[in-house]
Amino acid sequence: MSKPKYPENHFKRSSLITDVVIGMSDGLTVPFALAAGLSGAVTTTTIIITAGLAEVAAGSIAMGLGGYLAGKTELEHYDSELKREEYEVENTPEAEKQEVRDIFAGMGLNEEIQHLVTEELAKDKRQWINFMMRNELGLEQPSPERARNSALNIGLSYIVGGMVPLSPYFFVTRPYDGLKYSCIITIICLFIFGLFKAKATGQNPLTGALKVLLVGSLAAAAAFFIATLINKR
Repeated sequence: MSKPKYPENHFKRSSLITDVVIGMSDGLTVPFALAAGLSGAVTTTTIIITAGLAEVAAGSIAMGLGGYLAGKTELEHYDSELKREEYEVENTPEAEKQEVRDIFAGMGLNEEIQHLVTEELAKDKRQWINFMMRNELGLEQPSPERARNSALNIGLSYIVGGMVPLSPYFFVTRPYDGLKYSCIITIICLFIFGLFKAKATGQNPLTGALKVLLVGSLAAAAAFFIATLINKR
């Protein structure tokens, strides 16, 4: 009788989730701090909206470009290491076989099994190279579209996050009213996003949510009080 199968509730973080976390983290906090700071220094929401939209546009481009460059660097690094591994397998096969045996030894396999599996693996150079890339270097082949997708994911996530603290200012005329509603909406979103981020990174959900909430709130409070003090001079 076959044993019952139980679901394995592992959370596998994808590149999309990583990009969204990066974009939303800054998108929620930076425009929130900017809007809060301006609320303590200006008397009309028009300035806050204009400056906020400019910041969201510039921030999304900067963050997206950073994601693109990071993706390109990841691809270039993988290609460089792949060429080096191909050269070593072709020119120093015995040394590479020993490295494979060392990897299997670290997994607890005995010497006979190490030798048998290594020789079998070495019959297919492509699989051999892929094995070394993953198990010796810890590298997985990135998607060719990784850089482009990362730029779009991070940039769009930044825009979505940035519009959350700015949205109340579109419906009020006094900056303090906008700040009040912005704080309520953004605090709720920061807490929800913190839960999501904690889940994605394997942290305690409540602790992770409170950390994100604390960082965003402190940034906004600092910007507001600094702007207020400067404006009083």
